[in-house]
Order: sequence, then C-alpha cells, then structure tokens
Amino acid sequence: MTRKVFWLDPYLTELDTSVATVAGDEITLEATILYALSGGQESDAGEIGGRRVRGAEWRGFEIVYALEPGHGLAPGQAVRLRLDWPRRYRLMRLHFAAELALETVNRRLAQPAKLGAHIAEDKARIDFAWSGSLAPHLPAIDADVAALVAADLPIVSAFSDEANERRFWRIDGFGEVPCGGTHLRRTGEVGALKLARRNPGKDRERIEIVLADPDATAPARL
Repeated sequence: MTRKVFWLDPYLTELDTSVATVAGDEITLEATILYALSGGQESDAGEIGGRRVRGAEWRGFEIVYALEPGHGLAPGQAVRLRLDWPRRYRLMRLHFAAELALETVNRRLAQPAKLGAHIAEDKARIDFAWSGSLAPHLPAIDADVAALVAADLPIVSAFSDEANERRFWRIDGFGEVPCGGTHLRRTGEVGALKLARRNPGKDRERIEIVLADPDATAPARL
C-alpha cells in the first residue's frame, strides 16, 4: 500500500520513491506526495519520473496514477515526484476555507444537510439542503469565517484510525472534524475570502468561496 506522504507533510513538493506496480498506462508507487480526488478536493497536478500525471484515483486504500501511453516505467524503478505547488497551495487554502464555512453554517443554522462540495483551484463550493435563502445569514457566516482566519489558529491534522486511514482536523474551539484532505498549518494562511450565495435548485442552497489573493504562496519544502 502506498505511503501517503501528503498527509505527513503537505508542504513537500519533491519526493524520491519507486514504482510499485505497472498495468499499461496505470501505475502505483511505494510512496507519494500527489493527492487524488477525494471528499470534493481535486487531484494534484505533477510529474512522476518526468512524466505528466494525467489522472489519479483511489482504489480502496491504494492510489492509481494514469500516465501518457508509452511511459516506459517498470516496477522497482526509482522515480522523482514533482508537485505543482502553486495549485496545491490554492487547493489547501480553499479547502480549509470551505471547512470553516461548513462548520460555521452548522453552528449557526442547526446543521442543515450538506449535499456535496467541490474544491477546485479557483473556487470552492458547498451545497446544502435548505428551504429558503441563505442570503440573510451570509454576512454573519462571512464574519465568523473571517474571524477564524484572522485569529491565525494552529491546525492539528492527524489520524483518528491509522489502520483504516481515517483522519481529522481540529482547531481551538472545535471538536475533531473528520477529513482526509491536505491541510494548512494555520488558519491565517487561508487569507481574505469572498463568499457568495447561489441557488442551484429547489430546496438547495450553495455557498461559493474564492480567494481575494489567489496567488499568495507559502514556502514549500523540497
């Protein structure tokens, strides 16, 4: 099973590892820093041994990467992974912004049912089952999220059940929130946000989140 280094150090941008298995254009690795789509957070972009990663997906506890045809890699071959860090950092910032917005909505509105979420590098969204409009509540939600970001709280991210790869995050004032994404070190890294309300359908409300400064970067680790 691949060792998921992106959980241990989500700021690591390069990693030397080796190919575990090869099946046509699909490979698995002994260790990886390249996250695969899960929980709404999009997959990372990057390279494996100089080959562009075309796709990544979870199959049970394993991550399978799709490369271009004729990649030429073989089991046991040493490879260097390179992560598209600017994209990853935008995903991490928007991911945690969405987590804060979701927890704030749950606290203020007696936990409306979350219907889904998507975290891309330009925008995050969360959909709720809600009769009526979230618009009257948006200023308070926005203010609560902004206060948590401004407090620059440390973010704890760890396993709740390592054998089954279940993880959580926690900040002061919150209980453990189940989540297997990649997380920032501190809430302040999220930066200034813009929240908007949308209505994608009957009894369905959406909060969209964009970064006011999407190009802000943090030091990565090579």
